Amino acid sequence: MTALLGCDFSSSPKTKKPIVMAWGSESRNVVRLERFQFINRLEDFSYALQTPGPWVGGFDLPFGLPRELIQSLGWPLKWIDCMAHYSQLTRQQIRDHFASFCDSRPVGQKFAHRQTDRPASSSPSMKWVNPPVAYMLHAGVPLMIEARLHFPGLHVGDKTRVALEAYPGMLARHFLSNQSYKSDDRKKQTQERLIARKNLIHGLESGIPHLNLRLKLSNAQRDTLVDDPKGDLLDAVLCMVQAAWADQRADQNYGMPSNIDSIEGWIVTAPQ
Repeated sequence: MTALLGCDFSSSPKTKKPIVMAWGSESRNVVRLERFQFINRLEDFSYALQTPGPWVGGFDLPFGLPRELIQSLGWPLKWIDCMAHYSQLTRQQIRDHFASFCDSRPVGQKFAHRQTDRPASSSPSMKWVNPPVAYMLHAGVPLMIEARLHFPGLHVGDKTRVALEAYPGMLARHFLSNQSYKSDDRKKQTQERLIARKNLIHGLESGIPHLNLRLKLSNAQRDTLVDDPKGDLLDAVLCMVQAAWADQRADQNYGMPSNIDSIEGWIVTAPQ
């Protein structure tokens, strides 16, 4: 049976804010959470990626940059070459390149977007603040390439270890609309957000109609998810559920469009 992985990624992991991996499985449209793995160093993230397959993982970080941005900067137009170039830059250089690009554009159109961003309602992958997803790409994807993961539509690797771009916020919105369920700021870890987590978990366990999946949790697992005000554990589980949907469609490009942009990538379960 193919294992499922959901990863809530951090570009600067530490004990208080680790990378969280949720491991599970799917059978008869029921997704079961089996265990969590907590990673405090990027070196340990590299090691975890070597976990023998078969597994399919949903990772909460962008896998590509907007084609418009890459063309404007004159960077390589083949994904693996572009990522190699990107990985050699410092964060300051990334910020300078991207800020210069934005400064040359009109108000309201500062950032370039990937084709997948609008249907997924995701942040532009070139953003370096709020959230700094450009730095997450910079920290994570090169390590994933080094681990020889398979990136459908982008780069052929070890097909027993499949990496897909996931976005937990997209799935959460099906149950909560724009209501927040998490915060890293203690002052914002409110009763309202706790109730939102309970409602989200209840929705996942009751059934996810548009994915035709249902999450199965033990009482202890449910309590653990509810009691995590930062939402990192829940986000990892949401990514795992998205990976389950994609794995069911492994022979259909993991449910992604057949014509996805080969340098931008696609977020699994995003509307087509």
